[in-house]
Amino acid sequence: MDDTYGRGPLLLLSGRANRPLALEIGERIGKSPDVATVKQFADGEIFVRIDRNARGRDVYIVQPTGAPADNIMELLLLIDAARRASAARVTAVVPYFGYGRQDRKDQPRVAIGAKLAANLIVAAGADRVISIDFHQHQIQGFFDIPVDHLYAAPVITSYFRSLELDDLVVVAPDVGSAKMARGTARRLDATFAIIDKRRPKANVSEVLNVVGEVEGMTCLLIDDMVDTAGTLANAVMALRERGAKTVYAAATHPLLSGEAVARLSNAPIEEMVVTNTIDVPEHKRFDGLRILSVADLLAKAIDHVHSNESVSQLFEELPDD
Repeated sequence: MDDTYGRGPLLLLSGRANRPLALEIGERIGKSPDVATVKQFADGEIFVRIDRNARGRDVYIVQPTGAPADNIMELLLLIDAARRASAARVTAVVPYFGYGRQDRKDQPRVAIGAKLAANLIVAAGADRVISIDFHQHQIQGFFDIPVDHLYAAPVITSYFRSLELDDLVVVAPDVGSAKMARGTARRLDATFAIIDKRRPKANVSEVLNVVGEVEGMTCLLIDDMVDTAGTLANAVMALRERGAKTVYAAATHPLLSGEAVARLSNAPIEEMVVTNTIDVPEHKRFDGLRILSVADLLAKAIDHVHSNESVSQLFEELPDD
């Protein structure tokens, strides 16, 4: 990468939340992320130190902020360290923005975690944020700094195009994912269906109806994340009961919490496709899980931001308006 543009030579840092992705990004831009020390003291406190000169540099810190809370703390400390080391510009590269589901006050006396997390990143000293598939697009407005909100759609649709599936229908597992599913259906020249469900409590869902033709079809369930996989497993069973020939599923962020692995392993699903915005440990991997890399997408975004080029050029395929 040419360092003659931007606000100074590029410096790539990484927390511990997704080191494999940071290494992939580093390979693509020709910069090693192994330039910071991150460790914990005996009492659990996190210590960070940037091991190279950061003065006047354009610093990019790769760190998703999902649970545990140590992940967001590492990001904040790395931002603070870069700012105190006189970095010219600090960009938080947050492949998965944790706390994004807490984006509104939907019941009395609850915190809006997404806004608080955004405030913390800004207060720590970040100048910019790069992220992928926020749970809600309006989260961009929670930040008082520029946000480059990228989409994993080109990565996911490219893979499913390569499978050349016949009679494909893209299915939204709920109303919230309808926009993403509709856009995916358009890009894959597929039909569209939606599952009507109700959620009696958090992480519990019940399928009420499937709106759209799925009998004898190849179905692709798509969402921004797969957490406990309760919704997804119920959706797969509902589609099978209504005569779906084959069911695939795709999600950008593989949280895979609780009983997710068992549910997906036992579900009549052809393949579960996710990206590596979150590092999936070996004990959460199972037959039928395919992980696609977003390293190219993030490397290109870093390259464009560093060179002061338009990041919108990366949006080869945007969600529907």
